[in-house]
Amino acid sequence: MSVNTGDLTAKISIVDFWRSLRYFNLYRLALASLFVVLAGVFGPSVSLGEHDRAIFFVASVIYAAVVLLSFVPLQLRWPYFSWQLAVQVGGDIAGLTVLSHASGGIQSNIGLLLLVSLAAAGMISRGKITLFFAAMASIAALLEHSYAVLYDHADVALFVQVALLCVSYFAVAWLAHSLAKYAVDSQELAQRRGRELVNLSEANRLVMRDMQDGVLVVDGQGVIMQMNPGAERLLRHSAASGSLLAESFPILFGQYAFWKQTGSANQGSLQLDVGVQARLRFVAIGRNTARGTVIFLEDMQRVRAEAQQIKLAALGRLTANIAHEVRNPLSAISYATELMQEEQGDAKQQRLLQIVLDNTQRINRIVQDVMQLNRRDRAQPEVFELDAMLRTFVEEFNLAERLEPGVMALAGVRGIEVPFDRGHLRQVLWNLCRNALRFGRKLPGSLALTMSVMNGRVMLDVQDDGPGISAEHQGKLFEPFFTTATDGTGLGLYIAKELCEANDALLEYHGQEGLTGEGQAGACFRITFGAQHEYDGGT
Repeated sequence: MSVNTGDLTAKISIVDFWRSLRYFNLYRLALASLFVVLAGVFGPSVSLGEHDRAIFFVASVIYAAVVLLSFVPLQLRWPYFSWQLAVQVGGDIAGLTVLSHASGGIQSNIGLLLLVSLAAAGMISRGKITLFFAAMASIAALLEHSYAVLYDHADVALFVQVALLCVSYFAVAWLAHSLAKYAVDSQELAQRRGRELVNLSEANRLVMRDMQDGVLVVDGQGVIMQMNPGAERLLRHSAASGSLLAESFPILFGQYAFWKQTGSANQGSLQLDVGVQARLRFVAIGRNTARGTVIFLEDMQRVRAEAQQIKLAALGRLTANIAHEVRNPLSAISYATELMQEEQGDAKQQRLLQIVLDNTQRINRIVQDVMQLNRRDRAQPEVFELDAMLRTFVEEFNLAERLEPGVMALAGVRGIEVPFDRGHLRQVLWNLCRNALRFGRKLPGSLALTMSVMNGRVMLDVQDDGPGISAEHQGKLFEPFFTTATDGTGLGLYIAKELCEANDALLEYHGQEGLTGEGQAGACFRITFGAQHEYDGGT
């Protein structure tokens, strides 16, 4: 839900205006009540109203009644704020002028109370209308003293005091106006800074949430203040805000403590608490670590994967550009070599020609493998019966590789349907089966394709009876360009895994399990398809 901050600010300002006006009216009520009490209770014992106590008392009561009645439109908020403020200040000017005249004029100093009203009006209205109120108060003071001089024989020399009082009215009004303007500017600045802080806080939250690298923020004592999902993923668990870094992640705390002491950290790959490799970077908040530190954890596996993707993309573009130029010379060399082999020659010459032909075929195969790197994005899955497709594949593979019947066995659940691109699945199986055949013993049942269903997922195992894969090589099986064969490209398993992922499937190595024979256990690669479809059972 979005909020219009401009409208919200305007509403808050209006509420502040009415609240200030209510407080100002409460002050007027207290002042009017004080006059009524002094005139009605104490009477002659006070100097107020000494010129005409009856007028003073009546004026005090009327002034109090007017103030009380002003709470009604104030509660209704009608008429407008500026009109109500003008009526209240005008009432103060009229009421205090009458009370001042009844108390002896300028010498009673009641006119000084208008300074409070003018100051309050200036702070509340926050506009230049305060100067108008000051002008009205000055006119009222001058008229009151003029009337006193004409009809009550007041001293003409007191016009100087009246003039000074009028100057005070304008000075206070201008000062209140200036302070109100400064207060408005400060309030707008504070509101603007508040909105900026809210926006920055939201931006910080989004950045922390969407960052792939881990970020931890700790204070000067090593207490975790903030932790993003990337750090939780790398460290395998989260830590609540306020927990100690030393207790939650001890190895990370050791690197943090070392950095605080020496100012440097190991920039290589670091093994964290749960065996995750990450590159650490520490950045102090401010000039030193007393205010806190930001700890960045860069996932090295992701960095390597991204670098590998960039390299493969560049290689794919390069291969696409030069494939035509490379294949044409290769075809010419292969054709010329085959023609030369048909001619009569000694055994040494025939062997050299065969070496040329084998290497041209190897180069052509490398170009074909590299060109497959961009096939992931062109997957066209379709639902088909897996065992029917596998039977056709077994026949083609036996014919192409000249295998004896029975070397490649097909077993498992029948009638299973899977969603996959047929061409992609054929290429995946061709790579897996060629690898299995290379390391297998080529005996009956040495290469097995087994279909199964587990937990609602369809799986296909490709298993051989060879020596298996060593533990040190298992972690690099699906890395591009990794191969243990002298004539391999190292792209077969990588392309197979990419094609499986493009079809919502998973290719994994399941170790030396399954087939056993004469003390040997073979390697097993398992394809787990995306979902199970209805099938008619049978084995």
